[in-house]
Amino acid sequence: MARRPLPRILSNGSAQLVRSRELARTAADSATDVLHPLITITRGLRRLAAAGRRRWIETPKERRGALLFLVASVLLVVALLPYGPLLAAITLMAAAAWKGRDRTPAAPDGPDESQTERLKALYEALVPYFSSAEDPEPLYAHGGAWDKAFPTYAFDGGGRISHLVVRYPAYFTDGEAGARARIEHLLASKSGRGREYHFTWDEEGNQLTVSVLLPLPVDIAAQRFVTAPGETVLGFTDPTEVRRTLPVTFGEQQRDVPPVVWRTGLRSTEPHLLALGQPGSGTSTLLRSIALQALKHGDVVIVDGGGTGEYACLTGRDGVLAVECGLTGVLASLEWAAHETERRLIAANRAHQAGHPPPDDTKRPLWILLDRPTAFTHLAAADDRKDPQSLLQVPLRHGRPANVTVVVADQLDSVDTLTDAVRQHTRARVVLGPATADQIESVLGAPPHTTPVDQVPPGRGYARLGTGPVHRLQVPATPNPYDDATSDAHRQAVLDLLPPRTTPADGETVPEPDPAQGEPELVEPEPEAPEPVPETVESEPVPVVPEPAERQPVPVLTKTTKTS
Repeated sequence: MARRPLPRILSNGSAQLVRSRELARTAADSATDVLHPLITITRGLRRLAAAGRRRWIETPKERRGALLFLVASVLLVVALLPYGPLLAAITLMAAAAWKGRDRTPAAPDGPDESQTERLKALYEALVPYFSSAEDPEPLYAHGGAWDKAFPTYAFDGGGRISHLVVRYPAYFTDGEAGARARIEHLLASKSGRGREYHFTWDEEGNQLTVSVLLPLPVDIAAQRFVTAPGETVLGFTDPTEVRRTLPVTFGEQQRDVPPVVWRTGLRSTEPHLLALGQPGSGTSTLLRSIALQALKHGDVVIVDGGGTGEYACLTGRDGVLAVECGLTGVLASLEWAAHETERRLIAANRAHQAGHPPPDDTKRPLWILLDRPTAFTHLAAADDRKDPQSLLQVPLRHGRPANVTVVVADQLDSVDTLTDAVRQHTRARVVLGPATADQIESVLGAPPHTTPVDQVPPGRGYARLGTGPVHRLQVPATPNPYDDATSDAHRQAVLDLLPPRTTPADGETVPEPDPAQGEPELVEPEPEAPEPVPETVESEPVPVVPEPAERQPVPVLTKTTKTS
């Protein structure tokens, strides 16, 4: 995800602005060094004047006359003495310089006693891993000098290590993942649990840099993100991982945060996504966030295997073709999606052969979002019916040229139930919730560069797009607006992003309900007068043809909008 180049005017202007700031900062530092005595004396005079004013206020009114007479006498004597005014000015300047000196205590050059003990303990813990009996000059030895092994270190306000550079001998096997994992686990345990650490291995310089990562923001609500068509914001990550930022709103404030952008469409190398996590980890929140972003430019088909009504707010909305919770409806919707994918491929192929652009009905993106599809696998096996996942093979294999995107979300313990097509064709991966490093590596295909923690907020995890790096991820808060536990701010943020509601029958737009008054009741139209029944004429009985057992292919769904 490279940063988009800025126009030349903006680039040159920003460079000139940076140079101007550096020149101004250098001039200010030089002026401060030259004028430091004058600044000190001025500060001292101000402090002496403040002390005299306090003394005058504290003096009782009946004694102020005597004090004024004493001060006037002293000034008169000083004025009459030879060189008296000069000596008085020198004395005043010396007192002001003494009074205006910087009283801030100097920072200690090295660590204090508790920090030294912590570094010594960490050094002794690394001795068995970084020492060898054949080393004539070991860098790590019991009772050795820890300051040679730790050239750079820093501590936070609680006395725990926040930054550390570790030197290790050249014979350490830093190219093996197992050896690295042991060192990382030891450093994370000794530096303090409950925090996420980032490890940077410099194999050429034989150094390991350990830094503590700040928590990702969890207060980013669902909103309109500044993205191009075909770009979907999965969440937000660390500023050092990506070179792009997006402006987001925090209540009345606005700031730029680095996003994890997933690109779909004809030129995408990762057209489908798989999200896994523990129950309550935020996979449904991720699907809702993707659905709200997809509805800006495309149509959505949602399969809810949880059956808890997490997507009830999308039912009947413009662009939402179906929200299915039953096995029969799921099979019908996925069968239609497979036929729609084939139809788009055939139509685009015919247009290409004729030298024409693809039809407009094949350009509009179609999103198939499945939440826990493995739940229907057991139901289909019990009813001796087709597995719904088998109908995803065509959209997964041929969805990219047909503008069809499949997003599957399930639980980590149901990975074995997913079909081979789902596991092979979902190259964009997300893991949410608490998970071990082995679980994250098995799903993403690469280990994370940070230490996973046990307690994480909902929507917190890791993401990897294809063969790219592993990013920390925090999904924007997109809760179910019909849930009583949802806050008013997050509920209103989701409701503002929902498309207008349409009736399934004729596509006629219904006015959006007021959140304060609740959902309005739909008034059924009055029944029309029955048509006259014609007289029955006796005829020969017509044989009844039984319906076929298998379900016929569902015709292509089309949407029409009734205009007044």
